[in-house]
Amino acid sequence: MAPIIELNQIRKSYGEGTPVATEVLHGIDLVVQESEFAALTGPSGSGKSTLLNLIGLLEKPSAGQLRVGGVDIAALDDAAITALRGRTIGFIFQFHHLLPGFTALENVMMPSIIDAGWPTPEARDTALRLLDQVGLKDAAHKRPAQLSGGMQQRVAVARALSLSPRLILADEPTGNLDTHSANDIFELLQRVNQEQKSACLIVTHDPALAKRCARQIQIVDGQLLP
Repeated sequence: MAPIIELNQIRKSYGEGTPVATEVLHGIDLVVQESEFAALTGPSGSGKSTLLNLIGLLEKPSAGQLRVGGVDIAALDDAAITALRGRTIGFIFQFHHLLPGFTALENVMMPSIIDAGWPTPEARDTALRLLDQVGLKDAAHKRPAQLSGGMQQRVAVARALSLSPRLILADEPTGNLDTHSANDIFELLQRVNQEQKSACLIVTHDPALAKRCARQIQIVDGQLLP
């Protein structure tokens, strides 16, 4: 099993070069293997979101080495980082960020449309298959406002899977849902992890949810606990 994420002495500061410079991550070492199902936990302000943004290639570290899918991002320009992120990572957020003017099917197709430059028949077929997998085949042509919160989050999960990512990053994916819907989303992520072998890293405040993950990674004050 090969690492999908490798962090070596990662540091992240904001306001660098100013009197108010603040370091929020202090020498993070972390390896996540392909096919792992892990939870990232920690109190508010501990650095969870910053760490997730770095792993998701939305921000760059201030120091240290970051490799995603075996690629050292220090060697990449912004366009190459964007391409790597699109090919490798699927994002699921607490607030689904669906496009309200588009149907569930079109929302799931959106990453493929961006990747290819136009809506291909293959992208449509994949999106329909994914909506079927998340139990929303009959809702393909409904807009987000016509769907419940749990249904909208399932559309967001399908969208995250549309390019078959090797890594799924989920930031409080069940934090805005009722218990039943939250359990459905968690079990869906487990199934994807087992069937497609996509690594999954879930940021959660929920201790019960974290305990259901195969591995728990805890961050406190910008440092991982041993």
